[in-house]
Amino acid sequence: MLEILRNRRSVRQFTDQKIETDKIETLQEALLRAPSSRGRNPWKFLFITEPTTLQKLATAKEHGSNFLGGAPLAVVVAAEVSLTDVWIEDCSIAAIILQLTAESLGLGSCWAQIRLRPHDIQQSAESFVRELLGMPGDLAVECIVGIGYPQDRLPAHPASYLDYGKIFQERFS
Repeated sequence: MLEILRNRRSVRQFTDQKIETDKIETLQEALLRAPSSRGRNPWKFLFITEPTTLQKLATAKEHGSNFLGGAPLAVVVAAEVSLTDVWIEDCSIAAIILQLTAESLGLGSCWAQIRLRPHDIQQSAESFVRELLGMPGDLAVECIVGIGYPQDRLPAHPASYLDYGKIFQERFS
């Protein structure tokens, strides 16, 4: 697992290679095995491979979602907020499980935050995504993860890049 964490980088440029069905099934299983608070599993996941829809998702927010247009797969991470007060945490855990699983399969990924982001001056990114995808009104969208084969593999961050000043022992002092 540590090797996966060492090598994982946000990937925003993908090749045209389609993701194999067995890898998509592995990603789906990983999501469904993600832990959630009190086992509530509030999340819902929408897998999108249709290029036209991916291009539209690339415009979901003003900045930071355009890479979705070049991804062969996007996974919308949403939740039934009425099931738990920690749906944001549960969805975030599931999303990182998805990204780490993608890395373990030789795929790259990047997270596009949707919750609390604007689409434009009149509409939120979340309402844009819900409208575009025909999502029920009781679902909240946390993020969209773009996944594919990386166009380029960036080198891992060296250990010297890590800020061990953020680690404390026993007390914050």
